[in-house]
Amino acid sequence: LVLFHGDPGIDETMEGLKFHITPKSFYQTNSRQAYALYKKVREFAELQGSELVYDLYTGLGTIAQFIASKAGRVVGIEAIPEAVQAAKENAAANNIPNVSFYSGDMKDLFSQEFLAENGIPDVLITDPPRDGMHKDVIERILECAPSRIVYVSCNSATQARDLALMKDDYEVVRVQPVDMFPQTHHVENIVLLKRRNNP
Repeated sequence: LVLFHGDPGIDETMEGLKFHITPKSFYQTNSRQAYALYKKVREFAELQGSELVYDLYTGLGTIAQFIASKAGRVVGIEAIPEAVQAAKENAAANNIPNVSFYSGDMKDLFSQEFLAENGIPDVLITDPPRDGMHKDVIERILECAPSRIVYVSCNSATQARDLALMKDDYEVVRVQPVDMFPQTHHVENIVLLKRRNNP
């Protein structure tokens, strides 16, 4: 990318948090509905203040930073290095010390070694691209067995496919679509899953 004129990014504000959005970092295009979406994600996560939360496909780290004040610690994973760098810079600017961000291919980075180093999540939030989650990522989620999973998706078909792979271990307890794309057939869908036989 070559910047010919002006600022190389744009800025958004949400509940006092400022996000500088760079060209290679993801942010929801509908800012007003993004706020509605993130509030619902935070509600579904049912955080009490001490949980370790994983935020998979964290992008710019907006969800991670938005929920950080309600969690003990938040770990974000994202494939795009520039997005992770922006997430770290935004977290520093927002004075959020209990978040950390890692860059790498999800199916490779989200490993047993990563879990050993960063801890087993109590709650997991995932907001994958339209293709959904790789089966290896789903297997790793089932292995680490968080008590709650909040699955955000812009493609209900791949979301349904992924949920079917988790149905023996998790039950769907809440669903909330959010109209991020008015006057189109597209919606963002949030699903809360809770582990079966959760102690």
